[in-house]
Amino acid sequence: MKKRGTYKIANRQGAVEELLHPALRGERRIQRILESLRSEIAEGGAQSLRIRRILSSPREIYRLEIELPELGYQRTTLLDRETLEELLAADELKHLLPASALSF
Repeated sequence: MKKRGTYKIANRQGAVEELLHPALRGERRIQRILESLRSEIAEGGAQSLRIRRILSSPREIYRLEIELPELGYQRTTLLDRETLEELLAADELKHLLPASALSF
């Protein structure tokens, strides 16, 4: 995993990504975001995670906050219900999160 605060200079798969259908590009982007969120939650633990529903109609939207005060870092991400369920279904997160966090 790369260190926090570093940025990618060039996207190695950029040329391939441009050739893909926009819907497929979007799905791959979502998977990269979810993988990044999973790794940050696994590193910070459940105490750094807050999940709140901010919109219920026409579509449920949740605000996911990851806070690492020792690094002065806070990440806020908006996810729909399906994507949030996919994020929290990961095996590496199930044992970290309390049951109340999994039933939203």
